[in-house]
Amino acid sequence: MSSPILFGIENPLLDISAVVKTELLTKYNLKDNDAILAEDVHKPLYDELVKNYDVVYIAGGAAQNTLRGAQYLLPANSTVYAGAVGKDSNCEILKAAAKKDGLHTIYQLTDLPTGRCAVLITGHHRCLVTDLQAANAFSIDHLEKPEVWNFVENAKFYYVGGYFLTVSPPSAMKIAKHSLDNNKTFSLNLSAPFVSQFFTQPLNELMPYVDVLFGNEAEAEAFSVSQNFNTTDVKEIALKAAALPKLSSRPRLVVFTQGIHDTIVCYEGKISTFPIIAIEQSKIVDTNGAGDAFCGGFLSQFVQGKSHEQSVAGGHYLAHVVIQRTGPSFPETPHTFKF
Repeated sequence: MSSPILFGIENPLLDISAVVKTELLTKYNLKDNDAILAEDVHKPLYDELVKNYDVVYIAGGAAQNTLRGAQYLLPANSTVYAGAVGKDSNCEILKAAAKKDGLHTIYQLTDLPTGRCAVLITGHHRCLVTDLQAANAFSIDHLEKPEVWNFVENAKFYYVGGYFLTVSPPSAMKIAKHSLDNNKTFSLNLSAPFVSQFFTQPLNELMPYVDVLFGNEAEAEAFSVSQNFNTTDVKEIALKAAALPKLSSRPRLVVFTQGIHDTIVCYEGKISTFPIIAIEQSKIVDTNGAGDAFCGGFLSQFVQGKSHEQSVAGGHYLAHVVIQRTGPSFPETPHTFKF
């Protein structure tokens, strides 16, 4: 069996997704588009969801979504993912959900419960209530275990979600240094504005190692503020991000999505823009996870040595597929991507 070419790491969550009555949101004082961390008052929500609604389980967490997406467009056994989970039934459900999508997982088992995210669907709205638990507990000693580090050594491409910088910056740095020392490709997603705002130091320490930087327009703007770029123009931010100090001689590639607007790519001081695939509003089921899917589609082509143009096309294709489905999920039928 060949070893996976793409290694990803971040915070695994079991997404528990269901179409719910608005009364459930009212009961827990939630708004229809909330994205919040669970407080004590929300803890009973998860069991109530499973008990009273027809739920779908998805192997979630942003980077795990991306790796599952990349795997959908890649040959079997191309992807491997690490993160921390609990020793509980939710861990088994999570493993099975990832395996169903062809993603190989090397989870760290902790004494905390497996992280989970309640995805409460009302019409076109998605309310996300996340209980991180074990996902917050990843430690570098798991990464350094021979059976885990072996996957790092055998991979050629790395994808670290920015949320991971809130958990284990030393683990991200160890992977980044290995990538640099072995002339491999290290990619990072900015993940959310708060990562740039509140985890600026670990982000800045990692940036010189970053070969590919992903983000959306809101994340790009927050990054611009944290770097004192003094601009809100996403193209300018891409140029400045690409020009930040870098330890290898290869130019940094910056890829910023902008929702329905053109995707921006910056490489070697040049900006390229790529329109997304148009879609009727009525066909959109769920935009949750579209950005994760874009990165997965992009990486699926990029790790095969395809052009930036083809990689963006792969990203747009997969995001287009995902927004017509519930949650960041992928069809059981083979993909139809062509370039």
